[in-house]
Amino acid sequence: MLGVIPARWGSTRFPGKPLHPIAGKPLIQHVWERCRACRKLDAVAVATDDERIARAVRAFGGEVVMTRSDHESGTDRIAEVARKRASFTHIVNIQGDEPLISPKLIDRLADRLVKSADCPMITAANEMAADDPDFDNPNVVKVTIDRRGRALYFSRSLIPYPRNPETAGLRHFRHKGIYGFRRDFLLQFVRWKPSMLERAEGLEQLRAMENGAEILVILTDDDSPGVDTPEQAAILHDRLLSQVK
Repeated sequence: MLGVIPARWGSTRFPGKPLHPIAGKPLIQHVWERCRACRKLDAVAVATDDERIARAVRAFGGEVVMTRSDHESGTDRIAEVARKRASFTHIVNIQGDEPLISPKLIDRLADRLVKSADCPMITAANEMAADDPDFDNPNVVKVTIDRRGRALYFSRSLIPYPRNPETAGLRHFRHKGIYGFRRDFLLQFVRWKPSMLERAEGLEQLRAMENGAEILVILTDDDSPGVDTPEQAAILHDRLLSQVK
């Protein structure tokens, strides 16, 4: 099982994000250390096209795979790594901006992917509280799940919409941006053209669903935040420093 952390320099809201210092370390190092604590990953690599990121990763002892600079998504970058590392049959894509992601969650996802031979792709979600202010936040992706634990749909809108809010057992889930793939499926996925729903929502996982693939969703209590802005990085910086103290 190979864990891959895609990292790019360019970001509209936060250029240079992977190397932004948080509690004395670059953001990408926090993620890499979390991955190295996993028991189900046989290897971990950072996939980047930027020499500044590559030098920083090598400096703290991480492995780097240099990739092309024209990839449209992190999944395309992961697929290039998968082509170069043909000995790995399963790949886990860990977002490079989640410095507090749980190693246990990564291990659960990796283990379940290997044991679910009928499911080519897996991800995770955590339940949203009834008073969660992110219900209406389009930057927070939601997922609704069937009785077998497969995704029915992902959206930036609230799903399911509570037209009858008194419906017993109605639950809402926030999607976590971690994915596991069978290698053969990953290479097929990036050959498909971006689909209509994917373009509408800006969510590439919908490409898999529009092409008939099932996505298994494991539920977790891990609600660790990602870093999308310098303001969020500052909050996490203070949080990590307080943990050290």
